[in-house]
Amino acid sequence: MSISALAELNLNYLMIEFQYPILLLLLFLVPILFSIDRKRRHTSEGTMRFSHIELIPNSAIKSGETKSLFLLINKLIIFTLIIFALAGPRISEKVIESNMEVIDIMLVVDQSSSMLAMDFEPNRLGAVKEVAKSFIAERDGDRLGIIVFAGQSFIQCPLTTDTEVLIDFADQIEIAPKEHDGTAIGMAIANAINRLRESNTESKIMILLSDGSNNQGELDPLTGAELASKFGIKIYTIGAGTKGKAPYPVGLHGGQQIIQHVEVDVDEETLGQIAEITGGKFFRATDNTSLKQVYDEINELERTEIEVKEFNNYNDLYDYAIIPATFLALGFLFLSRGIFRKIG
Repeated sequence: MSISALAELNLNYLMIEFQYPILLLLLFLVPILFSIDRKRRHTSEGTMRFSHIELIPNSAIKSGETKSLFLLINKLIIFTLIIFALAGPRISEKVIESNMEVIDIMLVVDQSSSMLAMDFEPNRLGAVKEVAKSFIAERDGDRLGIIVFAGQSFIQCPLTTDTEVLIDFADQIEIAPKEHDGTAIGMAIANAINRLRESNTESKIMILLSDGSNNQGELDPLTGAELASKFGIKIYTIGAGTKGKAPYPVGLHGGQQIIQHVEVDVDEETLGQIAEITGGKFFRATDNTSLKQVYDEINELERTEIEVKEFNNYNDLYDYAIIPATFLALGFLFLSRGIFRKIG
């Protein structure tokens, strides 16, 4: 598969963690040991009687208390560092690699005059444009394009990942001029195939919406479907229009629009065969709500596959606790047995 068909995202997360965090509960002993030592020194240490406290220099009293407190704090720091070392501090580097398979989707939209029918709000074309724009906005990362057709087919927007551009082009779709009116479904499929057949993606999708039956063009729709199948292109077909008769604007009279009810002519059989040949699915939308549901279902059926791999790299940090604890312990022995001439 070509790299152009694959979106890759690598994320690194750094955090400090402990391999045995439960051992950190031993830190609660530090203030307890401090209190016990202070109480023991006031109640259990040896005493010496003097006739008056003033006979002992105040500096000597303070010096003894300072030495005692310094040695105690030194021991508690060593104890704390040993706890941290036993808890197994380490830097955890989590590397997340995401591979997202891009899907190429071509929206093929009928723009014949029958799309002015008002069985949708505000009409069929207006409803399709709004739903298509919503669909485009939800396909982040995929490549989409738009082809419009009536008696002839035209590229409205080539395949692109720029959703803002796509939405803008979708909003610009208008009813085809009279000289190009008609329904050339087969030619629309052929045009879309030309845009998708050289794609490097594994998934190539066409969403074809029409409200009529093929009556223009040199290519039969089923022949176009067979060709699409050979190129691995799946076609979802949508027949748009209420069943029975639909209100249709036929002109103006006295400044008011004339509405005439015309028979709806959706070739469900052909649209269903197109979908079946290519491994897609046929849908019938009769109003705005059902049209939205159709696009939502297609959106769920053709979800982008994301492969996520996680790797954890660890860098132990216990040396940063053990080494200072060792030097503090040596310093403690040197001070208590040497300079202070006393085991703390």
